[in-house]
Amino acid sequence: MTDFVQTLVSSITVGSLYALIALGYTMVYGILRFINFAHGDIVVLGAWFSYTLATKFGYVGADAPWYAGLLVLLSSCALCSLIGFVIERFAYRPLRRSPRLNILITAIGVSLLLQNIGIQTWAFGASPRAMPNLWPNRDLIRMTFASGTVVIGLVDVLILSLSAILMVALQYLVFHTSLGRAMRAISFNADTAALMGIPVDRVVSMTFVLGSALAAAAGFLFVMKYPAALNHPADPAWVLLGLKAFVAAVVGGIGSIRGAVAGGFVIAFVEQFGMFYIGASYRDVYVFGLLVLILLVKPTGILGSPLREKV
Repeated sequence: MTDFVQTLVSSITVGSLYALIALGYTMVYGILRFINFAHGDIVVLGAWFSYTLATKFGYVGADAPWYAGLLVLLSSCALCSLIGFVIERFAYRPLRRSPRLNILITAIGVSLLLQNIGIQTWAFGASPRAMPNLWPNRDLIRMTFASGTVVIGLVDVLILSLSAILMVALQYLVFHTSLGRAMRAISFNADTAALMGIPVDRVVSMTFVLGSALAAAAGFLFVMKYPAALNHPADPAWVLLGLKAFVAAVVGGIGSIRGAVAGGFVIAFVEQFGMFYIGASYRDVYVFGLLVLILLVKPTGILGSPLREKV
């Protein structure tokens, strides 16, 4: 029972991170109908910006004030939002009416560019670092069973809480604000939305800004959970993190916000429980095996709906 509950807690925490990243993929696809493969690299930049800001501000260990984590998080989100805006403005916008293959190749090129810049830049480099402990991971909840004790740390609770707040806020923005209505109008037909007076370019840029902010938040929370995971952007662990978040978006239903959240938790549960009950060495097999199964059984994803391709 103890192992089951501990695995359940890990699944919920990891699922929150996958869901946050998947939301960025699904937002861009929902509006522009293409996959922003550079989104996973924005997550890495968010983690590295968090590390750089924390060290520059002198927030190390017990010396960090109570607001240090929030300040670093907001600053990292702002920087990644700016990068997302620049990517959309200069890499994707000129190709918006080009064939999909051109945009796909550009997205892969932007991803490789960000990875190599991250490796070569003096602020990041190829050497692994350790994220400062902005939030002391003390035991917050202790559940005692006959077989042992399950401990839930402060970082796990904060990750789940912040992820839930961001996901609910995004849901409200998309379905209950004028910006959200504009996003949905553009996803239906961008030309018609423009004729109705909706500033398409501005709304698309805001979509990238919001998606990049969510990616930065996920990167920050990831290295708070796993401080030793802070490595260069081309590290396989970071690449797999972005791929698994993309799998989450597809499994849940690409283009659906609720689907991205559901997909994030589904693949986290499959991965974490598979590691515990079958074997940790096949953790990636569980995730990508689930992807193949979903595509065979329900190609639109769990909460996705059939979409007619625009011509």
